[in-house]
Amino acid sequence: EGVERMAAPGSELSEPTEPVESGKPAREPARRYLVVVSYVQIEPLLTAWRANSHTGDSMAPLTADSSPDLGLSVVEVALTSEGIAYPTGGWLPWQEAERVVEAHNKCFTVEDDVAHEIAIFSETTGWLRSLMPTSGAPTMLVSGIAMHRIKRTDPYQDTLTKVRAIAPISGRVLDTATGLGYTAIEAAKVAEEVITVELDPAGLEVARLNPWSRGLFERPSIRQIVGDVFAVVNDFPDGAFTRILHDPPFISLAGDLYSEEIYRRFFRVLRRSGKLFHYIGDPASSSGARTTTGVIRRLQAVGFTRITRHPEAFGVVAQK
Repeated sequence: EGVERMAAPGSELSEPTEPVESGKPAREPARRYLVVVSYVQIEPLLTAWRANSHTGDSMAPLTADSSPDLGLSVVEVALTSEGIAYPTGGWLPWQEAERVVEAHNKCFTVEDDVAHEIAIFSETTGWLRSLMPTSGAPTMLVSGIAMHRIKRTDPYQDTLTKVRAIAPISGRVLDTATGLGYTAIEAAKVAEEVITVELDPAGLEVARLNPWSRGLFERPSIRQIVGDVFAVVNDFPDGAFTRILHDPPFISLAGDLYSEEIYRRFFRVLRRSGKLFHYIGDPASSSGARTTTGVIRRLQAVGFTRITRHPEAFGVVAQK
C-alpha cells in the first residue's frame, strides 16, 4: 500500500528549475526542494559505498555526483557510514536506500530520514496513482497503467512529440487532461495562456511531488481547473482556443472523452482554423487502428476537416 503524502504549497523553498530536453542533466547549485529519488539515482551510490566498504576503508570520506530530483539536476552528495547526505539537508540512511533500490517502479520523497513512496489513492476515481521512474522524466501509473509512452522514448519526449504535431502554438490553449502537467508546461512556453483540466485531485497531488512538474504550479500563464472536461468545456465561449491538446487515458478508462459529443464541444470552442491534437494510442496495434478509424469518423461528423494521422505521436490532428 502506498503512503499518502502531499506537498503543501510553499514547501518549495527556492527558485525552480525547468526540465532539460536532451543530453545529460546540467550541474546545478544546491536547491532546497524536497529530495525526490528512485532506484536510478540511488543504486549507483549504494554500489559505490559497498565497494568502498569492501576495501576496508569504509570510514574514509566519499563523495559522488547524484541527482536529488529524478535527473533534473546534479549535486555532490556525501556517502557516510550512516547513509547519503544531500547538500540541501536531506538524509537517506542506507537501510532506506536499499528499500528504494529494490522498488524499480516507484519514486520516493526523502523526509525525516525516511523514503516515502509517492502513491496516493483517489477518493474521486477509486484509482491508485503513483509516480514511476524512467530513464528520463517519470510517468504516472494509474491503477498500474503508465500514462505515457515509455518504450523507446521517455514521457517528456513523448510530450514534445505531441506538442510539435500542432505547432506553431500561440494564443490560448486547452489541455484536456493535466496528468503530470508536461503538456501544459511545454505549451505555456509559447502560448499566451494554457488552461489545463484535471478530473482527479489525487493526480495533482502526485504532480506536486514530481520535480518535472514544477512548472505546472509556477508558470503564471498556466491556469488549472479541477473537473470533468466533458462538462467544463461547456463553460468556455465559442472560439475561445487556438489549439486543443486532447490526451485522454486509455479508452477503457476515458468515459465520454472519445465520444462524438465531446468532439462537437471541442469544435465549438476552437477558433476558425484552430487545430485539435487527439492522442489515441499505437496505430500499429489492432485496437489502436480500430480506435483511430472511429475517432476520425466522429471528428468528421461534427465538422472537422483536414484530419491527418500522426503515427509518431500516436494520434491525429484535426482542423476546424
